[in-house]
Parts: sequence; C-alpha cells; structure tokens
Amino acid sequence: MLIGELAARTGMSRDAIRFYERTGLVTSGRLPSGYRDFPPETVPWLLYVRTAQTLGFSLAEIARHGEELRDAPDPADALSALMQEKIRLIDSRMAELASLRAELDARVGTGCPLRVAGAVSP
Repeated sequence: MLIGELAARTGMSRDAIRFYERTGLVTSGRLPSGYRDFPPETVPWLLYVRTAQTLGFSLAEIARHGEELRDAPDPADALSALMQEKIRLIDSRMAELASLRAELDARVGTGCPLRVAGAVSP
C-alpha cells in the first residue's frame, strides 16, 4: 500500500509515517517507480503505536517490545504484563513527585528556598 493510503487509513501524516520508518518502527519495500510499498499489517501496527504513545509508552519502549509482542504465544497476556510494568513505573514516579512536592512545600516561606533543609544559617 502506498504511503498516502496508509496515512488515510491510520489518520497519520505522511511525515509521521516516514519518521516511523526512519526510526525502524515500520518498514516498506519499494515499487519499481520508487514509491514506498507498505504491507497491510502496517495499519494495525501504526494504530497500536499511536495508542501506546497515548498511554505513555515511548517510541523506544514500543520498538523494544514490538517484536516480543508479535512473537508472544498470547499477545494479550504479554501486553497486559507490559502495562502492569508501566503502571509500576508510573506509581514509582508519582511517589518521587509527591516527595519532591513535599520538600518544595516545606521550603516555601523559609527566606531562602534553596537552603538545605534543617541547616543552620551562618
């Protein structure tokens, strides 16, 4: 399928598809005319990529896990495991951010918010 049809079927721009091709997320052949020729399975894959990005997965994560998902005996179970791991990472980051917020909040109104907490002024 030509890039224009792929763009229409996925709702992505041609530039985005070319970017994904440059980064190795999708591959195409070339027709004798030199036009890109994408296999039909590129449509669901690109829809997956867009959804995974919306759910917070980086392109590097998507690329890293793409092959293992395709080769998994049960892709749904493999995908659920990836999502569980992403949830753990988000929970960890939320805890870090909550701690950072508490530290910043404790420094507000102290005269010098960059002073080490608990340090005695000279």
